[in-house]
Amino acid sequence: MNPRSLLFRLSCAAALAIAIALSLAAFGLRTIFNQEIERRAAAELGQIVVALAAQVKVDASGVPSLEAPMSDPRFEKPYGGLYWQISHGENRARSRSLWDYSLTVPEAQHVDARWTTDLAGPDHARLLAVVQTITVTSPSGPDARLQIVAALDRTDLAASQQYLFRLLALSLSALGFILIVAMSIFIRLALRPFDELRSGLRRIHAGSSRTLGGRFPEEVQPVVNDLNRLIDFQDAALERARTHAADLAHGLKTPLAVLGAVARQARHDDRSELADPIDEQILLMGKQVDRVLARARAGVSAALSRGAIPVGPVADKIVRALRRLPDDRGLQWDCAIAGEAHFPGDEGDLTEILANLLDNARKWAATRVQLTVTQNSNHTVLRVDDDGPGLRAEQMKQIGRGLRWDESLPGTGFGLAITRDLAEAYGGRMELERSPLGGLSVAVIVPQPA
Repeated sequence: MNPRSLLFRLSCAAALAIAIALSLAAFGLRTIFNQEIERRAAAELGQIVVALAAQVKVDASGVPSLEAPMSDPRFEKPYGGLYWQISHGENRARSRSLWDYSLTVPEAQHVDARWTTDLAGPDHARLLAVVQTITVTSPSGPDARLQIVAALDRTDLAASQQYLFRLLALSLSALGFILIVAMSIFIRLALRPFDELRSGLRRIHAGSSRTLGGRFPEEVQPVVNDLNRLIDFQDAALERARTHAADLAHGLKTPLAVLGAVARQARHDDRSELADPIDEQILLMGKQVDRVLARARAGVSAALSRGAIPVGPVADKIVRALRRLPDDRGLQWDCAIAGEAHFPGDEGDLTEILANLLDNARKWAATRVQLTVTQNSNHTVLRVDDDGPGLRAEQMKQIGRGLRWDESLPGTGFGLAITRDLAEAYGGRMELERSPLGGLSVAVIVPQPA
């Protein structure tokens, strides 16, 4: 999962929030449960105190004792964890579990009240104790005031608390896992409209659609409406730009035609020194106009993303046309085109690119021209090789930098310059190198839409 994606960020935020909430819940529940366990233990000790008070008796010498032993077996086991003690002055009666240890109870603020405290126990143990002072009537003497203590080792309480906490931790962990999974599913469902929006944009980029269709939630629909309006505005603006480019070309044809007529008249009047420069400038102006219009048309087509054009049929048509030219020298034409290869743009731009490359190779080839078209998930590569003289490295660098080749070789080079402009308009590039056939190898690499 991409760390920059909204799904990843929301899922992490939800998981963190759930973890914090469950940690706080675990801390709170543990505190509550510990207090409840201690309260229940104190209540049980209070019941033991009541049972001890009901069975205690004091003999004539003032020694307290029980009429019947307590039923819990822990009272009989030395250091068994559960203890009782009854004190009458220096006289004490205690459970067998205390063995030879006597509990020391601090002075109570409320003498007759039952109260809870912590005491030191045998074997360095800490005890939770309930203490109460009662008065026992003696038929043979004065009433006796007895201090009754019931105590429990806190180690037993801690064991119960730890066991309960482990159960709580397992339960909350399972609950956290279920909540995180449920939240991830919920977030994915909540973000599904954005997936549909992305799919719609991909269809627009691929040229299979020009609008974002489908039903979207109320929060997303305004964005979809605005995007559709922007797409319509862009289409209209680009169509106007294409129309203006065509109008410009039509508007320039008339002045160029007039200049051509002037040149012809001058040549008719035997003024070739005037006609030749005019014809040369008309030719250069026409090529410059063709180059600019080709680049403008390519920019419009690339922005509109009208679709994918199969390369094979277009290439076959161009090769057949070049073979029928009067100056054809019986060249060998080799075409290796991947069956699924397509050009992500306008058919006219593809035609112009292939026509420029193949015609340039035809002019310079000695016996053979080779067209190779390959495609992967990222690029479509149009490569034309010939066995002609090729170009020097300086000439390749001039075209690579966008300079006009006609500055060094008059009358040539505009086809490759236009091809380079078309490739760049689609976000691609043109590469020139020495061909394995011995001449020039020109590759036009055009990226596939995202």
